[in-house]
Amino acid sequence: MEGAEQPFRPRGTTVPRPVPETRSIAGALEQTLSGSPAEPSRTRTLISESWRRALSRGVNPDHARPAAGRLAEIERRREGSGLLDVMPVLRETLLPSYDPQAHIMLVCDPDGVVLWREGSRPVIRKADSTDLVQGMQWREHEVGTNGLGLSLVARKPVLVHHSEHFARSLHWWSCAAAPVQDPRSGRLLGVVDLSGPHQTMGPTALALVAAAAKVAEGELRQRHWATVNRLRATASPLLARLPGQALAVDPHGWVAAAVGLAPPERVALPKDAAAGTVWLPALGMCALEPLPGGWLVQPQAREGPPAPGRVVLDLRRAAAPAVTVYGASGDWSRELSPRHAELLYVLAVRPEGLTAAQLAAQLFADPTRTVTVRAELSRLRRTFGTVVDTRPYRFSDGVQVELVLPERPDDLLPHSVAPVVLAARRG
Repeated sequence: MEGAEQPFRPRGTTVPRPVPETRSIAGALEQTLSGSPAEPSRTRTLISESWRRALSRGVNPDHARPAAGRLAEIERRREGSGLLDVMPVLRETLLPSYDPQAHIMLVCDPDGVVLWREGSRPVIRKADSTDLVQGMQWREHEVGTNGLGLSLVARKPVLVHHSEHFARSLHWWSCAAAPVQDPRSGRLLGVVDLSGPHQTMGPTALALVAAAAKVAEGELRQRHWATVNRLRATASPLLARLPGQALAVDPHGWVAAAVGLAPPERVALPKDAAAGTVWLPALGMCALEPLPGGWLVQPQAREGPPAPGRVVLDLRRAAAPAVTVYGASGDWSRELSPRHAELLYVLAVRPEGLTAAQLAAQLFADPTRTVTVRAELSRLRRTFGTVVDTRPYRFSDGVQVELVLPERPDDLLPHSVAPVVLAARRG
């Protein structure tokens, strides 16, 4: 119609006719909003579960808006995010590679606060109209399903296309996002996202964003090992003069040097390590002394680590599931990776124990994935020592296990699509 406002699109893009897949997804969203579960054939489980969480929190698809942060806090958040050093890598890897005239790059911290936004000026102007700006908090809690928020929850690369967004105001967009993790600690640093009009987002966008996140993690890993090598040069002469067993580790527990024992790759230090005597799951009682750039760890008990008496698995915080191990010699706490949180949850709800095939069925709906299960449990047992037993896999005999769950069933390990977790969310 003459004089009618035309939909915005960057120069050079085209607007294809709606495809059946897009109409099917939109229909699935409307079905979810009406209170009926979306048909599995019409949308992905990751998306439908995100819709469920948004709906249970009362997010309105017609009025959803991100929470506004304080612009004055952006610089402080940038400095403390751990991402500032890899921003040049992200820019060089991502921005020139995927039609820079039609897309923008966004980087947010673990709270979903947008810290950087760069790219196409026309798309930036469009982003302004939907509050996709620096300082705004794009969590799933407030906005529903979106690329930044869903990647924070899922802890993996995701593509949210067109009407997969929960808020109708976002159906213009497609967003490919991937988490960036600190290779030293496994801590989530934030999410990098490529966003643009849905007509221009091809299948390579997600692979490109995932690759950019991995390149950034590789840069962080290289910097990390440089600091470990410096610690090794400092600590090795000291360890050579010490009797008995000793290790030099960085603040995250990565071993730089060892004497008197086969060095593990990493020691599970408490979250707030301090000088003195501390119980470590795989080593028992240890003396900790500060070193420049790390810690000197000296095991005290020659008979090996004592058996724990109680384990508390706390899953209330979706972004930071944690476990605390209590024993006669002290206690120890640690945040869990998404996979280890899933594994310990299954063992907690199945105290009789499971074989590798049974665990694979519970986690992947595929009992043949035993190699993956055994590898993950081997890593878990190296960290937690005598907490987990084998044949079958279970919490060790005599260990009292307390499972602390979130108030909302939908908030149980929201990153997970494991059958056992999906069943628990639905009661």
